[in-house]
Amino acid sequence: QLIESGGGSVQSGDSLTLSCTASGKTFSTFAVGWFRQAPGEDRQWVAAIRWSEGYPYYSNSVKGRFTISRDEAKKTTYLQMSSLKSDDTAVYYCATQVRPGDPYDHWGQGTQVTVSS
Repeated sequence: QLIESGGGSVQSGDSLTLSCTASGKTFSTFAVGWFRQAPGEDRQWVAAIRWSEGYPYYSNSVKGRFTISRDEAKKTTYLQMSSLKSDDTAVYYCATQVRPGDPYDHWGQGTQVTVSS
């Protein structure tokens, strides 16, 4: 199970860091991804990180503003968000991709991010 935290209400231009922590004694996966869903819209992929190598991937909409990282010892993935815009307002979710090409699974409950202009 994944648990997201760190959401909140901020002003445009502010920064915020989300956390995604896996429960259980051990954690092993191919990748962890962050997604977001705004009201009335489809879920959108935001970023992902290969768990063992720490290699990041970003959507064009957040590249240069968001940074994904992980702490293997803490079983936690982070999403550092800066220069936030009102378009970033959404519920943010994390999920795991157990093997390359697998669909994302083990979704967390989500954390709300609201950016006011």
